[in-house]
Amino acid sequence: MGRARYYDILGVPDTASEKEIKKAYRELARKYHPDVCREPGAEEKFKQINEAYSVLSDPQKRAQYDRMGHEAFSSASKGSYTGGGGFSGFHADFSGFGDIFDAFFGGGFGGQQSRGPRPGADLLMKMRISLRDAVFGTDRDVEINHTEHCSECDGTGSETKRLNTCPTCGGSGQMRQMSQSLFGQFVRMSTCTQCGGRGRVAETRCRACGGSGHQRVRRTVSVHVPPGVDTGMRLRIEGYGEAGDYGAPAGNLYIEIEVMPDRRFIRRGDHLETSVEITPAQAVLGSYVDVETIDGRHVELAIPEGVQNNTALKIPGEGVRWHGKPGDLLVRVKVIIPERLTAEQRELYQKLLEIEGNRGSRTGKKGFFQDVVDKMKESVR
Repeated sequence: MGRARYYDILGVPDTASEKEIKKAYRELARKYHPDVCREPGAEEKFKQINEAYSVLSDPQKRAQYDRMGHEAFSSASKGSYTGGGGFSGFHADFSGFGDIFDAFFGGGFGGQQSRGPRPGADLLMKMRISLRDAVFGTDRDVEINHTEHCSECDGTGSETKRLNTCPTCGGSGQMRQMSQSLFGQFVRMSTCTQCGGRGRVAETRCRACGGSGHQRVRRTVSVHVPPGVDTGMRLRIEGYGEAGDYGAPAGNLYIEIEVMPDRRFIRRGDHLETSVEITPAQAVLGSYVDVETIDGRHVELAIPEGVQNNTALKIPGEGVRWHGKPGDLLVRVKVIIPERLTAEQRELYQKLLEIEGNRGSRTGKKGFFQDVVDKMKESVR
């Protein structure tokens, strides 16, 4: 079963305004925040609410989401996993995508930090693809370096796979420090230095991971790039970010798409544009030209009589391939003026000038328009 649509998660219609989306998010965030809601699945629900708002609150992302649909916008395959240790040859921005809730309420409900196991951070990397791959979609293998739960201790950090209550903080994950000032006593809460805020410590520290419960490994992930993606769009691969604390989910891997320029085609939304060169004679009398599509096929295009330079002619259905109706291929006509003429061509163009009555003729004949002007002068006299 597919994931719920972002509009359904926030409980708003597809036509909801920015104000309505923000209001719905605030109400749901207050209701399902882990510090407030103790219902099963509240943490996952809260994460989905943040994810939905991060897309629908951004005009550009929302427009892409509306055009591509939920599955094409957010899906990427969870393909093969290969590889072992080491972390060379991978460059990515490992910045986390913190809860948007923090931006409204200052980093936690009521000023308190969330307790319990912390989920893993998200990872971000960029992928460059050709315009052809963006139009038709493609499958790529990418290498990532991230942390996973230690295979020796199953992520517990303990060789015996048992955790005990931290003796320093008593399982709260925080330490209280009292200080005296002129204004009275102050209590400062800080993360426990022994358990790192988890509230539990390993019975016997795991030698493989040093008690952290994590190991850094190198993996190969198969990514499906859906048709119709564009520069700036992100694909999400769930669970392939950094490992979380024991008992918490891993973060997600986000792949940001960059579409490389193409020497023959330019993208115009759902349409593609290319150009074709024709002679003045073809422009005047009409003709047929061969146009190559982005997938290498050849289509015959009719050039109408009297076509003007820079006119765009349309070949239907040869544009960007979405899940719905594909775009068109626009062929821009470029009338090329010859720089060198044969004697025969020059003679023919000279005759054409005489027929048009062009003043630039060097034959000594006045031409039609000049004759008209002379007759008008005589009639005035």
